[in-house]
Amino acid sequence: MATSRVCVLFVVLYTTLAEDVKLKYKPSTTPVRLFTEEELKRYDGREEGQPIYMAVKGVVFDVTKGKEFYGKDAPYNALVGKDTTRAVAKMSLDPADLTSDTTGLDEEQLESLESVFEGTYKRKYPIVGYTASRILNEDGSPNEDFKPEDQPHFRIKDEF
Repeated sequence: MATSRVCVLFVVLYTTLAEDVKLKYKPSTTPVRLFTEEELKRYDGREEGQPIYMAVKGVVFDVTKGKEFYGKDAPYNALVGKDTTRAVAKMSLDPADLTSDTTGLDEEQLESLESVFEGTYKRKYPIVGYTASRILNEDGSPNEDFKPEDQPHFRIKDEF
């Protein structure tokens, strides 16, 4: 009788732990997508029926639901189809600022960037991927500073 209780306890414990392991290490069902600059340009809001993508800090957001702001001929259309981190930080639509380059931004601009990134883009729009430049260096080698586990919406390395 005691042996059968131990067996039942073992089976229950094993099943529980196995389920826990499955949940913790389950691979992603949606692959992470990397966008080259050329590929991201295709999602600039000019083509009807195509999603509208915008990258900030190397994170690509689907801003299609904000079509009235980002779509063709909309006020912020200049920001889509590319990584416009600098423009977001400076609250600028100047063509010179439509870049991912943050060199020379002051503390106030960097704080503004973080606030808008966290409070607007991450909260409001789904993440559909990353720019290749976030993960790769100019020469195509891996960016050693990129840490998948630190990225928004990605919780395990297996998703890369």
